[in-house]
This record gives sequence, C-alpha cells and structure tokens, in this order.
Amino acid sequence: MRILTFSLLLAAGLQAADLQTDVCIYGATPGGIAAALAAAKSGSEVVLVEPTARIGGLVTSGLSHTDFHSLESLTGTFLDFSQRVKAHYVKTYGADSDQVKASFEGTFGEPKVNLLVLEEMLREQPKITVHHNRILSTVDIEDNAIKTASFTTGEEVLNIHAKAFIDGSYEGDLMANAGVKYHVGREGKEQYGESLAPEKGDSELQAYNFRFCATDSPLNRVPITAPKGYKREDFLPVLDFLVPGKIDRVFGYPSRCIVKAQTPALPNNKYDINDVSRGLVRLSMPGYNLGWPEGDAETRQEIYEEHLRYNVGLLYFLINDEAVPERIQQPAREWGWCKDEFTETNHLPPQLYVREARRMIGQHVYVQQDSEHAPGDARARLFTDAIAMGDYGNNCHGTSHEGPLIGGKHGGELYNPVPPYQIPYGSLVPQARHCRNLLVPVAVSSSHIGFCALRLEPIWMSLGQAAGHAAAMAVKDGLPVQEVPVADLQARLHQDQSATIYVADVLPGHALFEAVQWWGTAGGLHGLHPMPAKPGQRGKNLHGQYFEANPGHAADLDKAMDDETRSRWLPLLKKLGIPAEGLSKAATRGDFIRDAFAKKI
Repeated sequence: MRILTFSLLLAAGLQAADLQTDVCIYGATPGGIAAALAAAKSGSEVVLVEPTARIGGLVTSGLSHTDFHSLESLTGTFLDFSQRVKAHYVKTYGADSDQVKASFEGTFGEPKVNLLVLEEMLREQPKITVHHNRILSTVDIEDNAIKTASFTTGEEVLNIHAKAFIDGSYEGDLMANAGVKYHVGREGKEQYGESLAPEKGDSELQAYNFRFCATDSPLNRVPITAPKGYKREDFLPVLDFLVPGKIDRVFGYPSRCIVKAQTPALPNNKYDINDVSRGLVRLSMPGYNLGWPEGDAETRQEIYEEHLRYNVGLLYFLINDEAVPERIQQPAREWGWCKDEFTETNHLPPQLYVREARRMIGQHVYVQQDSEHAPGDARARLFTDAIAMGDYGNNCHGTSHEGPLIGGKHGGELYNPVPPYQIPYGSLVPQARHCRNLLVPVAVSSSHIGFCALRLEPIWMSLGQAAGHAAAMAVKDGLPVQEVPVADLQARLHQDQSATIYVADVLPGHALFEAVQWWGTAGGLHGLHPMPAKPGQRGKNLHGQYFEANPGHAADLDKAMDDETRSRWLPLLKKLGIPAEGLSKAATRGDFIRDAFAKKI
C-alpha cells in the first residue's frame, strides 16, 4: 500500500487539489459508466475518473459487434444505451433507413456514435462529474476502508475523498492499490474443480488484440500505413498460408481469412475487425500481454505499441508488399481505416482489447460450475442473491502459443455453450477483512474459467449498475458494502429495469417485469423445464453469434396453473414468508406471481 502525503506532493513539485464526494469511480469503461449512472440515480454525488482522453472503454474503441447471444438478455443500463443508439440512427437517417437496420436494435453502433450516446447519458446526470486523463497514483487506507484516492495528470494531483469507491477499470488498478486480494493467471483444475481448467495453475492470460474499425467504402476510407517499428521480414511467414484451402482473403468472415470483418456490417458500411477464432493466422498475441495487469504506465505503453506494430503491420504487409499474391492483395486494397473514426489517434483505436487482467478474490469466486445447468433443469444454477445475469458462455481466444507467432497454434482456447446464468452479489465485493467500502464490477471476483463467461460489456454494465446502486445504499445507510441488504438492492435493480434472472417473455417495460424478476430470482422459475439434450441449447440462429430467445426460459404468464406448478410454488411462498390466502386458486401463472408480489410489497 502506497500513501503519499500532501507535504511529499509539494516536495515533488506537484500541485494538489482536493474533492469530497459520496462515490468515486475509477475507469469510465461501460461498467464504470453504468456504476456512475446508477449511483447518481440513487442520490449519490459521483466523481468518475478516466485515465485516458476517451470514455467508454472498448465500446468506443472498436468493439461494436457487442457480445451477447439473444436480445432478450439485454436489460438495464445496456438496454437503455442500445435503445438510445438506435434512436440516434432513427433521428439522423429515418426509421426505415439502412443505418437503423444495420444497428441491430442499437447493439451495433459506430464507435463515434457509441461515444456520443454515453457522453449524453453522463451529461443528463447533474450529480456526476467526469475527469479525463487522470491516472491512479496512490490510495490512502484507514480503518480497513479507502479514505482517499489520488490521481495525477502532468504536474497536477487530484485527491478524492469519498465514502465509497468503485473500481471500473479493466485492470483492477484501484482494487490492487487498496490491498484487496486478487489473482492473475489461470487456476489449476483442482483449485475449484473446473473441468475446463488446466491441470496446473500458471501465469497465462487470455490474449489481447485491437478491435479496428475499417471500411471498403472509398468515400470514407484512409490508407492503412506502416506502424512504428515495422519490419517486412517479420511478416514474410504469412506467405506460406496464402494458398487455396488455407487462407482465401485478408478481410472476411468467419474463417479462412486473416482478420474477422464481422458481418453484418455496422451502419454506414463500417466493420468491427477482430481476431479469427482458431484461425491459422491470428491478431491475438498470447504471452505478449503478461506484463500488462501489474505493469506501470510505461510497461503498458510498450505492450500497446508491440500489439499495434504486429496487428497493423500484418495488414500493411498484406495490402502493400509485392510478394503477396494478387488474388489476395487486390481485394484487400479496397479496405482502409474509417476516415471519421478515431480522428485524434490517426484512425486507430485508442485502447487495446484487454480481455483479462487482475481478478479479485472476493466473497464469492465465480467459477465454471456457476454458469452450468442446475441438475435436470433448463436453467443454470440458482443464485437467490443474484444482482445481474448474462447470456454468453465461457469464451477464451487463447492463453498461450506454440511455435512462431505466424504459423503456430494457440493453446488454452475454449468456447463453452451454457444456459443464461446469474451472478451473485458476493462477486462484486472484497472479503470483509480486505476493504469495506470498495466494489469491483469489472475485475470481478472469479476464476479464469468463470471470468471467461463474465468478460462481456453488457454483463459488465449490469454488474456496474448493481455496484453503483449498492455503493449509494452503503453511503446512505452508513454500511460496509458487504452488508448491503441484497433483497433491497435487487428491488432497486428491478425498478431500474435490470434483470437478475433471464426470462425470455417478460422483458423490461412489461407490467409484471419487477414481479417476475423477484419471483424468478427467489427460485420460482426453476424446475419448470427439463434440461435440454444438448447442454447450453440456444434458440434459432439469426446470424453469427446471435440467436432467438433461449428455449426453456419463458415464464408463460398466460398458462393455466396446474397442480404440479402449484405444488412447487406454494411452499416457496411459505419460505418467503408470504401468506398464501387467495393464491391457491389463481387461474394463471401471471395471476399467481402478480398477487404474490402485491402481498410481498
């Protein structure tokens, strides 16, 4: 733990300023932004500190094909955000425009539009103050709580004194500086009994790469130029793969290409460029990121530049080098960076895609088994203390690489289908002995395998929303974050249209959304549908990784109450302390849940 006193700051020639607030959040990632919005809605004064010039994390740095499986999984702050993105395209281009259709209900926004919308959402909350380009330098701990966090920019230091703190950074920097226990790397199979874990633990991390924004539209295209440090000889090995049956094109989808230009295109014919899963040539660089999680700013900059040199250099070589076959090169020359994106950083994303860094070891460590089917059930394991839910799966682009960077093979790569899953409150909070006023919704408490199911921006926003409301509740009632009443937090989240359990047919805005969320999170919707023959069975494929609603997850509110359902639900009422008078004769499931919820409140 490092504590820098005011006298030391003056001696170092730094100018210090002090701020008092209720909640201080470090990292304006989507998770951090959601936390700020929620805390402000719950009445807290909020200071949101971003270490870079641009808020929004990867959602405004190239990750525009949002990772989720069904639209029915989107709730709370992320749903609000995506609806605003769609509204932007409707207002700008018309309701029937190609741009609106391409936005896929607002989940496929251009980076600059995503930035615009997130900035607007923050401006709407007068209780939120945002600071850019402020890097965490020191943390002052007193009585097992963070008293002050200090942030530097140039020769200025900003000391923020807050009652509660939230670490919204991808790296868990505030958490680590506060002395909270964390892990970097993979746990072995024996530690948590995870079948997907390696036999022995190691220091490997999920690989990083950039999420570029590119186009083949001549009117909005600028050339891909050679990056700093480019060396032609580094990329000559790729020539061996540019043969029929191996790699047919540079920009493509989903395979036999150098980079994944994810389809369908974003509005205005832009493409989110990503690593090709299990590809012969990869953008992701396992092993080159090991110094990032605990590295200082200089170390991270070096890693950033090495990834930039390789990622951009590979594309530059393929587009420009005379040794590249014409059938490969000519179509690639039609591509370039988007002229109207990332104009402050030479049209390149300002942030590297940090898929994994530190992970807190909190009150609950989220593991592989937490997102698997409950015994015999279509649904995943029940968490009655859930504060968020997700619909994706354990997804890892690789943690190691055998052989040369071009031509070898990634290890540790996995894509594990699971049913929609819940996330308990204990995953957000440190163990009580470590820190009593910090919540961590991004570097969330989890194993490596568990984290692979949580590391998606819609889920991070849900976790951030929960952390923001929890922080405000802790401040208001003078409680340690570990003692926030979870039932009250859940009620607040449901009022804020954030789901704590996946329900395919009762979405935010439905008259019974809060009631069904309460009943489902209590366990009322488990046991209604059997486990499918294929674990993690999804609905009908729409395109790419996107599907219709997950089967076996509907509440079926209009369905008549039968004896089997009644025999399950009446004992649950008793367990919850709710009188059953009148409910035993409810005609439909919806009637039962509505009337039970009315008795509860």
